[in-house]
Amino acid sequence: MYPNRSLRALGSSGRRATRSPGDAMPICKMCDDEVDELESVKIHGKRMKLCEDCADRAREEAEIAEMSESVVQDMMGFKGRR
Repeated sequence: MYPNRSLRALGSSGRRATRSPGDAMPICKMCDDEVDELESVKIHGKRMKLCEDCADRAREEAEIAEMSESVVQDMMGFKGRR
């Protein structure tokens, strides 16, 4: 009936079993640690849910990359789109 779904995930009615809120803690996509809350951060055009530490680190890295790109463009005389 559903070849890609495991039988344990399906209840007797054929619908997916739902977890109660207290079953599992959220997991950070970057460091794979369980955390209390996740922050949604945009990295390289994609939204990721990260813990507070990883979110701060990702924001800093994006800021540094943006500044370095700006310096390189200034060095090369980049004027923008024509």
